[in-house]
Amino acid sequence: MQTNELTAMATQPRRLGWFDDVLLLGIMAVLAGCGLIYEYLLSHYAGRILGALEAAIYTMIGLMIVSMGVGAFTARHIRDAFTGFVLLELTVALCGSLAILITAAVIGFGQQLPMILASTLGLPPDLLPDGGLIGQLQKLSEYLPYIWGVLLGLMIGMEIPLIARVRQSLSEAHLLHNAGTIYGADYIGAGIGAAIWVGFMLAIDIQLAAALTASFNLLAGFVFIWRFWSKIRRAKLLLMAHLLVTSILLLLASHGPEWEQHFNNLLYKDKVIYSKATRFQQLTFTERLRGQGLAPVYALYINGRLQFSSIDEHIYHAFLVHPTLAASARHKKVLIIGGGDGLGLKQVLRWQPEQVTLIDLDATLVQLFTSPGDDMPARLSHAMLALNGNAFKDPRVKVLHDDAFNGVDTLIASGMNYDAIIVDLPDPSHPDLNKLYSDYFYRKLKELISNDGALTVQSTSPYHAQKAFISVGKTLALAGFNVKQYHHNVPSFGEWGWSIATLSGKNAQHRLAELNDLPLKDDWLTLGLVNGAFEFPANFYQDAANIKPNELGSLQLYHYHLQAWSETEGLTLF
Repeated sequence: MQTNELTAMATQPRRLGWFDDVLLLGIMAVLAGCGLIYEYLLSHYAGRILGALEAAIYTMIGLMIVSMGVGAFTARHIRDAFTGFVLLELTVALCGSLAILITAAVIGFGQQLPMILASTLGLPPDLLPDGGLIGQLQKLSEYLPYIWGVLLGLMIGMEIPLIARVRQSLSEAHLLHNAGTIYGADYIGAGIGAAIWVGFMLAIDIQLAAALTASFNLLAGFVFIWRFWSKIRRAKLLLMAHLLVTSILLLLASHGPEWEQHFNNLLYKDKVIYSKATRFQQLTFTERLRGQGLAPVYALYINGRLQFSSIDEHIYHAFLVHPTLAASARHKKVLIIGGGDGLGLKQVLRWQPEQVTLIDLDATLVQLFTSPGDDMPARLSHAMLALNGNAFKDPRVKVLHDDAFNGVDTLIASGMNYDAIIVDLPDPSHPDLNKLYSDYFYRKLKELISNDGALTVQSTSPYHAQKAFISVGKTLALAGFNVKQYHHNVPSFGEWGWSIATLSGKNAQHRLAELNDLPLKDDWLTLGLVNGAFEFPANFYQDAANIKPNELGSLQLYHYHLQAWSETEGLTLF
C-alpha cells in the first residue's frame, strides 16, 4: 500500500508552491501600484509644471492605457520569461526615475536656447531667435512627457503576461485561474498605488516620488534574481546592473529634486527664488531686480500660470474689489471665494467691514501668505506680507479651507448672508474649475447675498477669450442676476475683465454712475476709470446670442476657454 502511494505521488504533476505563488502575486500587486503612480507622475508634471490643460492629463492616461495593451501583445515575443522580467524591471526603474528629470532638462534648455544664441552672436533683445525651427523644437519638447508615457506604458503592459508565464512554468499542472488571479492582484495593487499617491506622494517632490516608485521596480528585479537565480540567464551581470541602477536611484533621490527644480526654473524669465508643491498645485515665486533704488518685482505662478505680479497687482485687485463694494448698499459682511494670497482681502479690509469670510481650498497657499515658513527666503516673506498688508492676521477675517462648490453649502446651512461677494478664482482651464463658473454655483451664491448687495466674478480676458468672457456674464444672468461687465488693462495680463451682478433695484453700472466720487480713495482707481470700464467696442456683443451660458455639467465655458487660449500663442495663462 505504501509503495503504491509513493508511486502515485511520484507520477503527480508538480504544483506551484504557496511561497512562490504569494511572492509572484505580491510582486504583481506592487508593480500595478507603480504603474498607476507613473501615470499620475507624468500627468502631474504636464499639469503642474508645463501648465498643460486638464485634457492633456486625460490624454496621458489614455495613451498609457493603450500602450499597456500593445505591450501585453508584445510580451509574447520574449522567449525567456524569467530573464525578460528581470531585464524589464531594470529598464522600467531606469526610465521611470529619469523621465521627469530628462524632460525638465530638455524643455528648460529649449527655452534658454534663444537667449544662449543671442548672447553668443551678440544679438539685441528685439532680434531674439525664438521662432522658426527653434520655436518648433520648443513646442515639440513639450510632448516629451507623452513619449515617456508611451514607453513606460509598453513596458508596464508586458508585466502581467510575463508574471503569468512565470507562474505557469513553476507548475506542471495547468493553472485554471492563472489570468484571473493575476488580474485580481493587479487591480488591488493599483488601488493601493492610488491611495499612496493621494495620501503621500502628492505632498513630496515629484522627482523624489519618481525615484521612490522606481525603487520598487528595482526591488522586484532583485527578488526575482534571488528566488529564481538558476532560471535566469546571465544572472550575475543582471545583478551588477541592478546594483548600478540602485546607486543611480540613490543619487536621484538625494539630488534629483534640486536638479529638476533647476531645470524647471529655466522656464521663467525672472529668477525663481522659491517653489513649493502643495497637495493641489505647484507654487513658484520669481524675483526681478530693477536697480536704481527700485523695489524688486515679485510674481507668483501656480501650475505655470501667472497669478500676480507685485508691480501691477493693485490694478487688478482695485478693479475686482472697489466697484463691488461701492455698488453694494452695505459692506459689513463680505465673502471672498478664492484669493488665497490675501491681496484682494487687503483691499476689502480698507472698507472697514465687520466680518470677512474667505474660502480657499489650499491651506498651504494661505499659510505662505499668513506665516511663511523658514524655508522661504526672508526678503520674499517680508515682501509678500507687505503686499497683502498681513491681512490674514486681522481678527475680522475667517478662513475656510474647502472646495468652494461645497464650502458655500456650509454657509447656506448656517444661514449666512453677505452684503457683497467677490469671486477671485483661476480661469476655468480644466473641468474641476468649470463647475465654479456654472449656473448652479451662482444660484448657491444667490442664496448668500443681500438683495441690495453686489457680486463680482473675475471673468478672464475679454480680448483673448471673448466667448468665455461673455459666457460668464450670461451664466450669471441665467442664475437670476442683473449683470454688467467691465474691463481694464492690467500690464502683466493684458486686457482683463470682470462681471458684476445684482439681484434687485438698479444694476451695478447705474449705481456706480450715480456716485459723485468713490467712497474710498485709491492710488490708481478713479470713478471716471470705473465708469469708463463698462464701455466696450461697438461690435463686442454682436454674436452674444450664439454664445451659451455655462450650465452645470455642460463644460461649455471650459471649451470656450480652451479654444481661445489654445489659439493664442506666447501668452501667459492666468
